[in-house]
Amino acid sequence: MTLLLLAGTREAREIAQRAQEDGITAVASLAGATREPTPLALPTRIGGFGGAPGFQQYVADHNISAVLDATHPFAHRISERTARLCAALGLPYCQLLRPPWPPEPDWLMLEREEDLAPHVRAGETVFLATGRQTLDRFADLAHARVICRQIDPPDAPFPFPNGAYHVARPPFSQADEEALFTRLGVDWLVAKNAGGPAARAKLDAADRLGLRVALLARPPQPPGDKVRDVAEALIWMRAQ
Repeated sequence: MTLLLLAGTREAREIAQRAQEDGITAVASLAGATREPTPLALPTRIGGFGGAPGFQQYVADHNISAVLDATHPFAHRISERTARLCAALGLPYCQLLRPPWPPEPDWLMLEREEDLAPHVRAGETVFLATGRQTLDRFADLAHARVICRQIDPPDAPFPFPNGAYHVARPPFSQADEEALFTRLGVDWLVAKNAGGPAARAKLDAADRLGLRVALLARPPQPPGDKVRDVAEALIWMRAQ
């Protein structure tokens, strides 16, 4: 029997390495959102499954016995769909969900990207660490300068005349982030409440520089078993 690891996070890379070292029979899956992703220690497939029929066929063809979802907390569509399909197939499903960052008193907590614009003054520079997938939701920031960080080089011009892409591949240290924000003249940092120590560097850098921080609330997560970190995930894997 084989465990399916839905990857795409730092934790997933660690789990893949530990599973390989411990002799756990597993395969990994990446959605394909990033070109040339960092290789994993497990056999890896890239791309979607082709809907419910494709997922069911893959599970049958590869003798999948359980699914560990270690995707990003904001990949909620993948998580919701996978949890639902696993329930229908009677397949054990568990989601690795990092605890969210507790809000700081001076952070602006947002339910939607569109809620940011009224808080930004004309001419301010807004740094989006939220990825290109939701960039269109910031279209009402025409009165500001917008910089969107993404991993891959863009395949199209920036969609707004008042903005630009910043291409860089993580990880980023706090010192790296402080230097970047200073060089770009950033006034606002916008991030998703992803949780975890690694992605926290940009928030700590913004706080140290006295920048305004806007944090997007997490989307609803699917029901089912939950673990908080790599150690708990490995315990769940070994029990399957």
